[in-house]
Amino acid sequence: MKVLCIFGTRPEAIKMAPVVKELKAHRPQITTSVCVTAQHREMLDQVLELFDIHPEYDLDIMQENQSLAEITAKALSRIDWMLLKEKPDWVLTQGDTTTAMTATLAAFYRRIKVGHIEAGLRTGDRLHPFPEEVNRKMADAICDLHFAPTETARQNLLREGVNESTITVTGNTGIDALHEITGKPYAWDAGPLFCVPRQQRLILLTAHRRENLGKSLENICAAIKALITRYADIHVVCPVHLNPSVRRAVQRALDKEKNVTLLEPVDYLSMAQLLKHCYLVLTDSGGLQEEAPGLGKPVLVLREVTERPEGVNAGTARIVGTDTQNIVREVGRLLESTAEYHRMARLVNPYGDGKASARIVSRLRSEATAGLRTGIRRRVGFETFAFQS
Repeated sequence: MKVLCIFGTRPEAIKMAPVVKELKAHRPQITTSVCVTAQHREMLDQVLELFDIHPEYDLDIMQENQSLAEITAKALSRIDWMLLKEKPDWVLTQGDTTTAMTATLAAFYRRIKVGHIEAGLRTGDRLHPFPEEVNRKMADAICDLHFAPTETARQNLLREGVNESTITVTGNTGIDALHEITGKPYAWDAGPLFCVPRQQRLILLTAHRRENLGKSLENICAAIKALITRYADIHVVCPVHLNPSVRRAVQRALDKEKNVTLLEPVDYLSMAQLLKHCYLVLTDSGGLQEEAPGLGKPVLVLREVTERPEGVNAGTARIVGTDTQNIVREVGRLLESTAEYHRMARLVNPYGDGKASARIVSRLRSEATAGLRTGIRRRVGFETFAFQS
């Protein structure tokens, strides 16, 4: 069986890395290749180096100020060229990016089977997150196997009419990656976190969603200013996304604040260390909603809806939106009430046990075995018919 893994952003790379590792553990029965679109260039390369992944194909699609249509068109045409050359039996895609959507579509056009990792997540709102909600639904509509991270995701797929036999509940591969990475040694003072004061209660902040650009991001920054004024013992650490609109807004609002450290985007190993040492997480990221509960960190979600309701239902995450006063109020509750904090800071992770990659590869191997049996039956049937003639 020949499997091609396609991804393009840092979050995709993190979640695909343990799958690539598991696939390669099954050589020579499985031949594994990797293609990156480099939808995120610098941030992607950090993860490839960390997990020792060397792509056979690097499509390098990213240019400054591209529109979504331009990214889509470029990714679709270059992936199609690569599929024609590689001719895999299976393509694996991950998540809700433009890369995931276009890779799934390109493979379908070439009649190549696709497995979609992290299938079935839904907010029910096409514009939140934008364009990720539609990207993921399109990939799920096209793919042949749906690797749902949770039972909730499985139920979403069933409600949309997806054949139950194509769905496998696996857990989230991001938890596999987190388990691996938190065991690695880390020199805090020698890396990008050397300037972060660990003696204070750290709040990890990330904000980059397209729907949060503009007024919502200004509200988030205003909330940070209010919090550091009210609570002298906290320090906010914000790795600033490379999106120019995000960088301008965050740097304009927070760059001069004494109890705020703005960082360039940090490598995944450093981000895992920030998660381990922070007091709580403020984020509009999907991946951090999954990872933080595994390290006992409360998550306040800076969005109006989330496609990851399991954390909210488990009590490890809470949706606070982007209203300044609401953010200040909800963070204040966790800073002031030990009981409230410990209710959220439980080491209960509804997103997985670190074995998702093994379940994905097991299902792929079962599909290969079933296909082989079908092929044998077809050949035997043909030969019998020919003999009787």
